[in-house]
Amino acid sequence: MGETGLMIVGVPKEIKDRENRVSVTPGGVGEYVTHGHRVLVERDAGTGSGFSDEEFIAAGAEVVERHEDVFAGAELILKVKEPVLGEYGLLGRGQTLFTYLHLAADEPLTRALIDGGVTAIAYETVQLPSGVLPLLTPMSEVAGRMSIQVGAHWLERTQGGRGMLLGGVPGVPGANVVIIGGGVVGTNAAQMALGMGANVWIVDRNVERLRFLDQTLHGRLHTVASNRHAVAALVEAADLVIGGVLIAGAKAPKLVSAGMVATMRAGSVVVDVAIDQGGCIETARPTSHSDPVYLVDGVLHYCVTNMPGAVPRTSTLALSNVTLPYGLELANHGVAEAVRRDPALARGVNVVAGHVTHPGVADAFGLVHLSLDAVMSLVAA
Repeated sequence: MGETGLMIVGVPKEIKDRENRVSVTPGGVGEYVTHGHRVLVERDAGTGSGFSDEEFIAAGAEVVERHEDVFAGAELILKVKEPVLGEYGLLGRGQTLFTYLHLAADEPLTRALIDGGVTAIAYETVQLPSGVLPLLTPMSEVAGRMSIQVGAHWLERTQGGRGMLLGGVPGVPGANVVIIGGGVVGTNAAQMALGMGANVWIVDRNVERLRFLDQTLHGRLHTVASNRHAVAALVEAADLVIGGVLIAGAKAPKLVSAGMVATMRAGSVVVDVAIDQGGCIETARPTSHSDPVYLVDGVLHYCVTNMPGAVPRTSTLALSNVTLPYGLELANHGVAEAVRRDPALARGVNVVAGHVTHPGVADAFGLVHLSLDAVMSLVAA
């Protein structure tokens, strides 16, 4: 805590490729300031999302010129995406980082956070008792909807695709869209694909979830219980495959094999939204907005790790709506008291004082896992 007992909050500019989101809006800054906190915002941090430095200043922020000075001056760092390699050394012992982390797919970052003694809290593992992931949901909604937009774009012949209109026209069938996973990503992808007139198959292992989707979504929708044979048959006939599988905090399972991808027609498209967690399609590897696609066996793969960064105005507003209350908890009460008060926030803690506190992250790299209570006891001692 700062000299007044309140928190110095840092909002750095995102430096991941074409990442135009910002972690806090001017309205959010105003909330932190109202609670007595200082907020350091890097110059031009909000420009990509349409927020000027003047708006942040008017809300009470202090605009800081250099990226490293935001990290050096703040106790609580609020970001959108995980730190990139050049930022590892900017995080100091005792600092709290609150952002998307996806550590189970990123061993170098995990070890940097452990070695740095940082308290790392991941948006994507904050989890309510119902199982809902409140800080991941809005970006999954954005990415799910975007997956159909980008899939339709890359299916165009001018982009290297099969030359298909997703919804077809009278007398000409629309494209076959296969969505792996019926969660938030899959549901939003299905809504968009159905709205565009595509033929849609959703695959999920939870039959009750499939029953719900069958009752609530309307159009050319088919629901399929997941098994290897069913997935293989659907992928072979697909024009567009969307990967939308998530196991909170853990690496995504590879449900679509390289052999399955090889059966797809040339010019078909794969969009793996699960790529942040390692991807659920075996041939998927991370790409960027600057270089978004590559070919495997004639199939275009779009695997951008920060898809919502392409629509930053929408994404920043949607993200800040849900992260602000949790950020205020951390600033108002400090980490130890905030996680004691809120079990959902406690589930977001991945690393504390050199110890891994999330089992999915520990399992991914063969690291020792300690419960958050045990680590907090060690820190307090």
